[in-house]
Amino acid sequence: MSDPHPFLTQDFKIKWSTLTPDHIKVDVTKAIETGKDNIVAVKAITPDEASFENTFGALESATDDLDRSWGRVNHLDSVANSDELREALNEMLPIVSEFSSSISLDDDLWKVLKSYSESEAVTTLTEIQQRFVQETCNDFKAAGADLNPDSKMRMFEINAELAKVTQKFGENVLDSTNAWELYVDSEDALAGLPESAKTGAAEDAKSKGKEGQWRFTQQFPSMYPVMQYAETAELRKKIWEGGGTIGHGGDHDNTEQIWSILKLRQEKADLLGFSNFADHVLNRRMAKSGTGALEFTEDLHSKISESFKEDMNSLEAYWMKNTGAKNGPMEPWDVAFWSEKRRKELYDFDDEALRPYFPVDQVMTGLFSLTSKLFGIKISNSEAETWHPEVKFYEIHDTASGDHLGSFYADWHPRESKRGGAWMNFLETGIPNPRTPHLGLICGNMSKPTRDKPALLTHNEVETVFHEFGHLLHHLLSDVKIKSLAGVNVPWDFVELPSQIMENFCWDRESLDFFAKHYETGDTIPNELFEKMIAARNYMSASSFMRQLSLGKLDLELHVHPERYLDKDLDDVDREILADYKAKLATQGPSMARRFNHLFSSPVGYAAGYYSYKWAEVLDADAFTRFREEGVLNHETGMSFRKEILSKGNSRPVDESYRRFMGRDPEQAALLERSGLA
Repeated sequence: MSDPHPFLTQDFKIKWSTLTPDHIKVDVTKAIETGKDNIVAVKAITPDEASFENTFGALESATDDLDRSWGRVNHLDSVANSDELREALNEMLPIVSEFSSSISLDDDLWKVLKSYSESEAVTTLTEIQQRFVQETCNDFKAAGADLNPDSKMRMFEINAELAKVTQKFGENVLDSTNAWELYVDSEDALAGLPESAKTGAAEDAKSKGKEGQWRFTQQFPSMYPVMQYAETAELRKKIWEGGGTIGHGGDHDNTEQIWSILKLRQEKADLLGFSNFADHVLNRRMAKSGTGALEFTEDLHSKISESFKEDMNSLEAYWMKNTGAKNGPMEPWDVAFWSEKRRKELYDFDDEALRPYFPVDQVMTGLFSLTSKLFGIKISNSEAETWHPEVKFYEIHDTASGDHLGSFYADWHPRESKRGGAWMNFLETGIPNPRTPHLGLICGNMSKPTRDKPALLTHNEVETVFHEFGHLLHHLLSDVKIKSLAGVNVPWDFVELPSQIMENFCWDRESLDFFAKHYETGDTIPNELFEKMIAARNYMSASSFMRQLSLGKLDLELHVHPERYLDKDLDDVDREILADYKAKLATQGPSMARRFNHLFSSPVGYAAGYYSYKWAEVLDADAFTRFREEGVLNHETGMSFRKEILSKGNSRPVDESYRRFMGRDPEQAALLERSGLA
C-alpha cells in the first residue's frame, strides 16, 4: 500500500516517484501541525521540571517533519521544476515561512528557553550542550525574540514577504534562462568551436525537432565555449546579449524584486538594532561586521589592482595587434575569445586538450580513491531510486570501523527543469553513537555525454566537482551529537574552506594521476601537457581574482549602504560601485545582480556573505601548505583535517578548529603566492 504522506516518510532511501506535487499541501500542513504540538509541549515546561532534554533538546527535534518534507519540496524545485510543483510550493511558502518565524518570535517559548539558559543547571551540561544552548539563544535574539509585540508582528510580515519575493526572484532567473535559445543553421557560423560544443548543440537542436541545426542556450556548457572559441564575433555578441536577458526585461524582470528585498532586509536590521543587514548577518561570522568584510575586500583589491590593470592592458594590446583596431576599449563579447587565443599563443595550451582525460565517471572514481586514501573512508556505488535517470547514488563507509557514515546522490548535467550552477545540499543529518548515517547530494550543470562520447569535462568543471564534493564530505564526515551544530552548519565565511581546499588536488601531479585518465587509452596526462597547464594556471589570474572581489563588493555595498542606492537605476548603481573593479569595455551590459541567485533567491542565502568565497580561499591556500609540506596524499595529514575540520562542524568556534589543524591563525601570503600575485 502506498504511503499517504510520502514527503514525511523517514525511509533513508527516498522513493522519489511518490513525491508528487498533489501531496505537498497535505504533507507539509501535517508537518506544521506536528511542529506546533511539539512547540506547545516545550512551552508547558515549568522552571522546576526544566531539563536540557525537555527544553533545548526538544526544540532541536520539534520541526524534524517540516525540515524533512519542506527540504524535499525545495530540492525538487531545484532539480525537477514543473508548473504543478511550483504552484504547490508557492501556495505553502507563506504558511511555512509564517510558522518558521513564529518559533523564534514566540514569547512563551522564549521565556522557557531563557529561564533554563540562565539557570544553574546549564553549568552541569556537556560542552556541546552548553554551546547549543548559547548558539540557540543567539539565534533567537538574532531573529527578534527580545523585540516588543509590535516589532515582532512586523518581523513576521517581513519574513513572509522576503520568502515570497526571493522565491519569485529565483523563478524569474530560471524562466528567463529557459526562455532564451538561439538556433544556427550554417556550420560556417560555428568556426572555431570545439567538436564537443558543436556535437552538443546539434544533439540539442535535434531533441527540439530541428535536425541539421545547432541550438545554443544560456546554460554554461552551451554558452561558454561560444564566448571562448567562436571566431564569429556576431555569434558571440548574440550569446552575450542573451546573458543580459536573464532576470532582465519583460515578465521576468528582477529589478523591483532586488529593491524590495534590500528594503525588507534593511528594515529587519533596523528592528534588531543593527545599522545595516550586513552587520546583522555577520556579527557571529569570522568577519564580525559589514565594515570588516568590506575592509577585507578592499585590502585584497588594493593588493591586486595593478596586476589587474596590467592583465587588461596587455590583452587589449594583443587584441589591437591582431585585429588592426587603432584603439580600445574592447567589446565584452571579445574578452574571453581573445584572452583564450592569447593564452594558447603564450603557453601553447588549449583547455580542450584536457577534456579526453576527464570523463565524468572516471573523475568520480578517482576522486573517491583519492579521498578514501586521505580521509580513511570507502565509497561505493549503491542502488536507490532517484529523481532522474542520470542521477547516481553512492555510500560512504569508515575504513577502520566499517560504519556506514552516509550516502549521497550525484546529478551532473543540465536540464530545463533544473536550476543553473552547482551546489551541495543535505536531506538528512546523522548522529554518532548510536550512529545514523547522513544523506546528501551534489548537483552541477556540466558538459553532457554525446552520441559517441561519454561526458568529458573541462578542467574547470573538474574543479567544480571537487569543490562540491568537499562540501559533501564536510557534512557526511560530521561526528557531532547535535544535528544543528553538525556538518555544513558553520559560519558562512568558514563553510567554503572544506570545498575550496579540494580544488588544490586538481592541480597537483600526484593527485591528478588518480583521476585524470584518457577515456579511450587510460593514459594519464602527458608531462608536456601537464607542464603547459601549470604554466597557464595563473594566466590573467588577477582578472578572475578581481571578478570574485567585484561580486563580493557589489553584495556588501548594497547591504551595508542601501540608502545610497535604493530605487536608482540599477545599472548605474552597479557601475558606480564597481568602477575600480571592472575592466573598461566599449559596451556596458546590464547588472548581473538581476540573476545573482546567491544573493537574492532566498531570504538570507549568501546575502552580505559573498565575500566568504575569497575569505575561505585565504584559509584554503594557507591550510593546503600543510598538505604540500607533509605530502599531498599523506594519510596522517588527511586524517588530521578530517578530525579537526570535517568532523567538528560548529561544535566549537571555527577559528579554534582552524588553529587545531594549522597550529596558528591563517595568513594571506599563500593565496597571493598561489595566484602569482604576491
